[in-house]
Amino acid sequence: MKNFIFISPNFPESYRRFCIALRDCGINVLGIGDCPWFELADEVKGSLEEYYYCYDLSDDEALIKAISYFQDKYGEIDYIESNNEYWLEQDAKMRTIFGITTGPNLETIKNYKQKSLEKYFYEKAGVKTARWTLDTSFEKVEAFAKEVGYPIFAKPDNGVGAQDTYKIKNIKDLQAFFNNKDPHKPYIIEEFVDGQIISFDGITNSKAEPLFYTHHVFINDNSKIVNEKLDDMYYCVPTDKVPQELVEAGIKTLKSFNVQNRFFHLEFFKLNSDHAYLGKKGSIVALEANMRPAGGFTPDLINFANSINCYNIYAQSIAYDENREYMNHEKFFSCAISRRDELKYKHSFEDVLKNYKNNICFYGRYAKAIRDDMGDSFVFAKFKTLDELFEFDNYVRAKEGE
Repeated sequence: MKNFIFISPNFPESYRRFCIALRDCGINVLGIGDCPWFELADEVKGSLEEYYYCYDLSDDEALIKAISYFQDKYGEIDYIESNNEYWLEQDAKMRTIFGITTGPNLETIKNYKQKSLEKYFYEKAGVKTARWTLDTSFEKVEAFAKEVGYPIFAKPDNGVGAQDTYKIKNIKDLQAFFNNKDPHKPYIIEEFVDGQIISFDGITNSKAEPLFYTHHVFINDNSKIVNEKLDDMYYCVPTDKVPQELVEAGIKTLKSFNVQNRFFHLEFFKLNSDHAYLGKKGSIVALEANMRPAGGFTPDLINFANSINCYNIYAQSIAYDENREYMNHEKFFSCAISRRDELKYKHSFEDVLKNYKNNICFYGRYAKAIRDDMGDSFVFAKFKTLDELFEFDNYVRAKEGE
């Protein structure tokens, strides 16, 4: 029996479903989390063979002690994983310390975390990327801006979400960036790309091949949502309607990164207009690579669109190296719509739930830790057509006075 240590099985809330699916595939699931046992949901408790409370998951000594305890009691540990962007480097550190080779170690995790290194793997896959530089000096970045033209975009080379990002429109903005940026943090500077953000998402086997894939379209980029405090909508396109060009680029990228038995969330631009360097309108251009599920409750959005359980597919990848999920159920377009508490909406949330009760799959409040990125409240729904989906979005996010 494989021993799988799942880091933070209680947060995000939906991640307990990974533990349940792993358990149902005959895997011994051992949890380490920063929530006391008595505060865990019964569903989390029932999915774990044993749980170790660790007050601070960033405390190396405490984690080593917890993993050593499980190793002494249950034998060799086969997996350590959180599937959470925040803990990916800590997961890799623990794998390195304990000699676990079923996921990236401290050296290879850099390929998944540093945006400048991600560029290399996209280019190796034959996928174009925006031109870029690292911010070693004002003069170097100014020269780069003159080469590619303003605006340019700055973000931490190793960062989570859209925090601490800058759209630089002119030399005045560039000076402000150098005056205000974190001096201890390296930034990657990229030419600004006029494109629709899309993603290629799924789960791989041990040969870095997708056992399942789907596709998301994002109406707003995350930096705009955070910086302008916007509400948001993004939607999932079912697997049978994913554009072939995106499938080909995604599969080549997975091979380039050698992504084994993992969730993936590969981000791309679809160009809104012709670009002299990047290609014709509609071309696929690499943005970022994330070797974990997309944020929030996106795995559930995937399930609603494809009528599957992607948590099961992940567990089956670990247990059997194949997808045993039935894939021929009816499929839909599913959307995740968020609202901001400070915005005034034309229709009440109660009216949304009442008028679209046959389409709504899930609703609630995002955890405080992710509200800057995701919004305050959310509603997920599914539709047979994109026209119906956009009509729903217009209804949910219509503001007073519009």
